[in-house]
Amino acid sequence: MKPLILSMALAVALVPLQAEITQAGPISTACIKSDRKAVSRRLCNCLQSVANSELSRSDQRIAASFFKDPHKAQEIRQSDRRTHEKFWLRYKGYGQTVAAACTQRS
Repeated sequence: MKPLILSMALAVALVPLQAEITQAGPISTACIKSDRKAVSRRLCNCLQSVANSELSRSDQRIAASFFKDPHKAQEIRQSDRRTHEKFWLRYKGYGQTVAAACTQRS
């Protein structure tokens, strides 16, 4: 009986760890590495979770680059390239979802 309880307790303890591991992605990685004061693993994982459902991997890599170079976001937003315009619309939608989903969690 004790081994069963021990294994169940271990499984329950690993569930949050597994959730954090699965959130690894370009946005959460860039977020955690950033030097911003409000950074927390919880917030970065939330940003990644929303990105996983709303942005392609390519979009995620572009968005992640904004953590290191915020001016790049401005350049893409003001760009006349059609691909940048389409990306920016997706990114704005992502930002709205993040505002609703992640501000409560952080």
